[in-house]
Amino acid sequence: MTTGAQTPLPPARPKRSRLRTVLPLGVAAWLVLEIWLLTLVAGATSGLVVFLVLLAGLVLGAVVIKRAGRRAFRRLSEALQQQQSGVMPEAGRPDGEGNGLMMLGGLLLMIPGLASDAVGLLLLLPPVQKIVSRSAERTFERKLREAGAGSLGGAFQQARIHRPDGKVVQGEVIRDEPGDTPQPPRPPLTH
Repeated sequence: MTTGAQTPLPPARPKRSRLRTVLPLGVAAWLVLEIWLLTLVAGATSGLVVFLVLLAGLVLGAVVIKRAGRRAFRRLSEALQQQQSGVMPEAGRPDGEGNGLMMLGGLLLMIPGLASDAVGLLLLLPPVQKIVSRSAERTFERKLREAGAGSLGGAFQQARIHRPDGKVVQGEVIRDEPGDTPQPPRPPLTH
């Protein structure tokens, strides 16, 4: 028996971001490329050569990550010693640039595959590191400008307000600023 009332529609699912759609496809394409290149090299040479290439990539990647980590730790300890002695640490020393990109290159070398090894070796070159770091810095600054004004707390508040189940919790934020006179309690919120 029907009462004539419409059944409520389920809440609309939020639209998937482009990254969430493209990233799995990109990872799948990368894996297919890696497997295809490994089988191509194995067919042209032998399985032992492929194994030795992958082992060399693993060892080289571990050495690169260890070296970059030691260099970063050395810079950190030098900066702390300078700060303790009362001297302000230097802001941008050229020998400390690229540690993150060197670690990423080492990680890509450690991942089994020839394409990841090639990208990892490219990231170890200083001119490529400069290009990638400048590009990443420009992209980061552009994204910050596009984000507009607001605080991180505002972002968390917006995330809570737009819950998919539609529940709303009423409330009020009261800030106690230094030097303000205490105010009497406010009346309760009503619908």
